[in-house]
Amino acid sequence: MKRVAFMFPGQGSQTVGIGKNFYDAFPEVRELFQEANELLDKDITSLMFEGPKESLTETENAQPALLLSSIATTRLLMNEGIHPVMTVGHSLGEYGALVAANALSLEDALPLVQIRGRLMEAAFPKGQGTMAAVLGLSELEITKALERITDEIVDIANLNCPGQIVISGSKKGIDQAGSLLKEHGAKRVLPLNVSGPFHSRLMKSANEEFANYLHQVTFKDAEIPVFANVSAKAVTKSDEIKDLLIKQLYSPVRFEESIRNMMETDIDAFVEVGNGKVLTGLLRKINRKTEVFSVQDIDSMNQLITWLREDM
Repeated sequence: MKRVAFMFPGQGSQTVGIGKNFYDAFPEVRELFQEANELLDKDITSLMFEGPKESLTETENAQPALLLSSIATTRLLMNEGIHPVMTVGHSLGEYGALVAANALSLEDALPLVQIRGRLMEAAFPKGQGTMAAVLGLSELEITKALERITDEIVDIANLNCPGQIVISGSKKGIDQAGSLLKEHGAKRVLPLNVSGPFHSRLMKSANEEFANYLHQVTFKDAEIPVFANVSAKAVTKSDEIKDLLIKQLYSPVRFEESIRNMMETDIDAFVEVGNGKVLTGLLRKINRKTEVFSVQDIDSMNQLITWLREDM
């Protein structure tokens, strides 16, 4: 049997209509979505299918919507006998990776990410923090440029793939950084459509309150390795998982490093589960030769099933 790793996308991958293809086709997905409405005490299903886009994009809505879509997809794949041998997620996606590894139940994870989103929104004044993607510079080059900013906070937030690193901080700081990074040779500095300075020191104010919620949730040891954003290493122990999730709020997402570490094991393909193809695109920039699939509807699921069964 071919060995596959599952990848779970983070915030920004949400679109109106997310999950509807599977919802219309599978009774078990409809049941799962109804359970989610009750757990979240809101009609998350209607928001996912009908929008409006502005409401779906709000962090406290986008996070449970993406998690629900990813886990619905995961369960359908598992029903087909497709089980990952390891998982990884991008920021919010780490919660999907943990649910797939049976370290966390979906019933606990959905309200938890809703709270996480709410706290992240409230951690810094709305409209005063943001993020930007820097193209064409290394981590060291960006770090040197950011050292020149002394009156604002700007941090490296996501190490996505070669030539694409995301920075996060105050809006004034990001504006300063844009000019400095172009002086240092950045090809482009692209503002991101986000509502706050995520994965920066400016998120630390949300840390203590989130830790209180997190410690009320039951975590188990993961049944398969989960590659953590903070360390880029495989974790399975519940205590370590919790500790890393708390640090994740204000630490860089080391996605490229995680993928490279996963590639050192015997993996035949990486499968992005949920919505969009963001992680698939990043993975192709990390290693073009790696087999990668994005499963978000029946057609793409059938493509994966066909590929897996070719050698059977």
